Amino acid sequence: MSVIKIREIEAKSIISSSNLPGADYVINPYTGCMNSCLYCYARFMKRFTEHTEPWGKFIDAKINGPDLIPGKTSKYQDKKIFMSSVTDPYNPLEVKYKLTRRILEKLIPLQPELEILTKSNLVLRDVELLLQFKSCQVGITITTTDDTLRKEIEPYTSSIQKRIEALVKLKESGIETYVFIGPILPFFTDWKEIVLETKKLTDSYIFENLNIAGAVWGCIRKWLSGKHQDLLQEYERIYFTKSGYWDNVEKDIEKFCRGQKLDFEIYFHHRK
Repeated sequence: MSVIKIREIEAKSIISSSNLPGADYVINPYTGCMNSCLYCYARFMKRFTEHTEPWGKFIDAKINGPDLIPGKTSKYQDKKIFMSSVTDPYNPLEVKYKLTRRILEKLIPLQPELEILTKSNLVLRDVELLLQFKSCQVGITITTTDDTLRKEIEPYTSSIQKRIEALVKLKESGIETYVFIGPILPFFTDWKEIVLETKKLTDSYIFENLNIAGAVWGCIRKWLSGKHQDLLQEYERIYFTKSGYWDNVEKDIEKFCRGQKLDFEIYFHHRK
């Protein structure tokens, strides 16, 4: 693993109102992330920090985060709390700090509707806590079934096989799951293959396409130029001309999932 700057910080708050669809609040136990996904949309968060390191090369652990969860309140009962919107709550630093685990312990008496999204099989560590929520859903992100590609685009995440094994064990535990297929990378993400490999292991699917807003396009372009030069022109066509590419993919997903009788949602970013 390349050098990543790690800081311990004290946050002013840990539960924030959400503008995400289907979530009332979000909790991010960390600022930044150790997964170093080249397509990460959360790069904009850097401007709220004092870091000069590139996004993916720093992470702040909110060491007082669990203490910021109120002891007694009905405010969050039956409200959806999502972990996490701009970090992975089970990124590798969680092994040391256990912030996500300690936050879960504090949330149990409050009984929110809990949703967790992660790329890590570390979530299995906390199954006994998750089962204490009346409503709990765990999403596992799978962007590719090719682990060699996985190492290129999200180098410090759990292997694809470990994520699939996590789905198996979550299902065996009776925890509701979904597979988040996103971002869909043109010519790399075989979303049909992902569905066919996991459809007996999960309750539903969410699909999202690659969003190149902000600094993301520069990272994608650099990656393609260095490792997949033959596809750079195709990406430029998809994103900078009126190609209709994503409209067609969206239609294909809908037709396929309906044919497979799957529960699914599509959240696509269409460049106008």
